[in-house]
Amino acid sequence: MERRASGLLTALLSATSFDEAARLTLRAQLELANDALDASPWAGKGRILRGIVHLRPADGYRRLLAIDALPGEAAGVDVIVPSASAWRWVAEHRCPVAIDANLGTVRRWTDGRFTGEVQLELGRDTMTNESRVRLLAREASHILLVPLRAPGGAIDGMVSIEADCMAAIDHAFVWPELVADAQLVADVSAPFLAALPTERPTLAAPDPHLPVIGPSMAPLVEMLRIFAEQDETLLLTGPTGSGKSRLARWCHHRSRRAHGPFEILDLATVPEDLQLADLFGWKRGAFTGAVRDTTGAVTRATGGTLFIDEVDKLSLRAQAGLLRVFEERRYRPLGEGASDRTADVHFIVGTNANVRDLVKAGRFREDLYYRINVLPVQVPALAERRDEIPAWALYMLRRRHEAGRGAPVAGEPTIAPEALDRILSYAWPGNLRQLDNIIRRAYTLSLLETSGDARDVTLRASHVDRAFSLEGHEAGEAGPPLLALLSLAAEAFVTEAQRLEGSGGLLKLEHLDALRGMVLAAAVRRLGGKQEAFRLFGKDATVTNRNHVKVLRAELAKIAALREALGQPPDPELAALLSSGEP
Repeated sequence: MERRASGLLTALLSATSFDEAARLTLRAQLELANDALDASPWAGKGRILRGIVHLRPADGYRRLLAIDALPGEAAGVDVIVPSASAWRWVAEHRCPVAIDANLGTVRRWTDGRFTGEVQLELGRDTMTNESRVRLLAREASHILLVPLRAPGGAIDGMVSIEADCMAAIDHAFVWPELVADAQLVADVSAPFLAALPTERPTLAAPDPHLPVIGPSMAPLVEMLRIFAEQDETLLLTGPTGSGKSRLARWCHHRSRRAHGPFEILDLATVPEDLQLADLFGWKRGAFTGAVRDTTGAVTRATGGTLFIDEVDKLSLRAQAGLLRVFEERRYRPLGEGASDRTADVHFIVGTNANVRDLVKAGRFREDLYYRINVLPVQVPALAERRDEIPAWALYMLRRRHEAGRGAPVAGEPTIAPEALDRILSYAWPGNLRQLDNIIRRAYTLSLLETSGDARDVTLRASHVDRAFSLEGHEAGEAGPPLLALLSLAAEAFVTEAQRLEGSGGLLKLEHLDALRGMVLAAAVRRLGGKQEAFRLFGKDATVTNRNHVKVLRAELAKIAALREALGQPPDPELAALLSSGEP
């Protein structure tokens, strides 16, 4: 074994990428596994299937690579985490773990043997039936998980080796004879797997759900493509505005549930006492104000995907209800007697918080944490994806240009090089959402210079600089000059009224009421939710009484009336605000 480890180390020293190092590691692991099988009582009764490297430090999955055991075969398999409980044991106890998928047992290596005597409560250290079914469907009856131990004690991931041997049910298969050598190979490889860069991936083709994919995001998008094919819970972490909801929708459209609905429940906009109701729905009379039966988010997402954003905002009571859904796939609307419903839903969960820290603080259930932390992916901030900024800026500009006209017009809007330099030099603490706001504002400023002529729109450095200054980002700027802007808008309104009068049209003073709708629409886009927008302006009662959508619809109608008076077609983006809070 020492000679093999020395040869592996020599080969790893020449590796230039994670992919190359992972292949070397897995070939060594599979060779050891086949040797152990040949020397065991299970020779001729079982087979080694595949090996997978899961590089997943504390903040989520970074890279994946799988190879099949048969020479020359690429791994065309679904790469999944065999069990949330198994990963918990690997990460917390820093020890190898063995899984018997037939029995659903998870056993850890301790004191020279795989022990399964200590079985804690169901759902923590035993496998869910869904995990068992998926493993058996890919013929993996026995799995060995070996931790990738980083210098200093951290666990950077694991190597999984899958085998098929129905004759070894309730036995540890060949893992006891293999585990020491497999751990040595993992220890030799771990520093290389963590440090080496990924091979330059082939960029996935952009589409309407993810129109920009740069080299910095390509490895993550490739992982999400694999994860999207699973029904395991996907956890998207990352700063506000980084695009988690967009990625969740992208995953839905690449899943086997793409034909079903995609629902978003943003818990940041739901009061704690209504969280269970919004999740599961309610029957009339279930609580004060429940005047009619209402469908919850889980029911609306049946057959499709439910994206629960800001999951860290869940109350402990609501956490208990959601945990039952994850463990049993059962739920009950509030006030609905004794019958349960089945949750036929793929869950994607989003947060900008460190949920592990919330667990330590007693504000988030540990058992729920391990249920949502099955496939964790950290979405980087826009500042870490600077290669994407020019493409996102141009996409947002074109989208706003087309939406404002209701149809394509002659000429394409452009961004001057000096304006793009300004955009690239900014830190973007507000991520994609802030970039969208700046582009919208700069676009409006450019139209003011051309009296609304949209045939030749070019964002210049002056437009971008002024768009930033209106957010208060100039040195010494205390805030946006609201009165000055309103004065400018008033002048523009008078100018437009004079123009229409000369051509037989009429701009009424009542059309100024559209400003309320524009302000609400801007707030919905910036804050990412309708309820948050109303609360920003002190309209909590409107949200509590569930009248905010009706009010927003009425205010947006005033914008439509103004556009009609100006001879502009309806803005489809305004209608979209009623069904989604996404920018």
